Amino acid sequence: MVYRYPAGNPLHPEALKEKQRALRDGFSTPLTLRVHRALSWLRRAEAEQDDQDVRFILLWIGFNAAYAGDVEASASSSAPEGERGLFQSFFSTLVKFDGRHRVYDAVWQRFSQEIRLLLDNRYVYHPFWQHQNGAPGYEDWEHKLERGRIAINHALREHDTVRILSILFDRLYVLRNQLVHGGATWNSDVNRDQVRDGASLLGCLLPIFVDLMMDNPQHEWPMPNYPVVD
Repeated sequence: MVYRYPAGNPLHPEALKEKQRALRDGFSTPLTLRVHRALSWLRRAEAEQDDQDVRFILLWIGFNAAYAGDVEASASSSAPEGERGLFQSFFSTLVKFDGRHRVYDAVWQRFSQEIRLLLDNRYVYHPFWQHQNGAPGYEDWEHKLERGRIAINHALREHDTVRILSILFDRLYVLRNQLVHGGATWNSDVNRDQVRDGASLLGCLLPIFVDLMMDNPQHEWPMPNYPVVD
């Protein structure tokens, strides 16, 4: 079934919800749960425009619901291979379905400046904090940061969307940890730029991710870790 959006913004959360209602009878149970949960958080985030800390967290939960990682496996794995590895696998799946390159166009055409600033920001760079915390092997964090810049430029030239998302979400994951694990003050002046830009990026990308999922119900989406149980 080819869904035709009504007039307006097809990626607005309410438009996506209407699409979900129209198509959900053809969804498998795992896809139904993932999309329903992700949209619930996305719609709540849309109503939260003033508090960027809360908006970022709401959007991250929506992203988490969409890729539905194995929470216990990711918790027992060491960063960055744990949860990051799970959502990188999710990116690979989505990009295969993204024939119109909507994800690439969104991250580069709409947010090129924000992405460059985020990638240059040492405060959302995992090796920087490892070095600050005295972990051995991270004295060259500045060199690693520069290599990351080179890698993202190469990925952009090659239209390597999975690599772009992996590097970008590596930074957003650090920001997520700072907020969720109490490593930042609410509404702090010292992290406004990355929280604002991070929320904008997630607010743009999550609707595309959900839309791509709904357009590909034939894919064997794994069951989320917490299915509905009577």
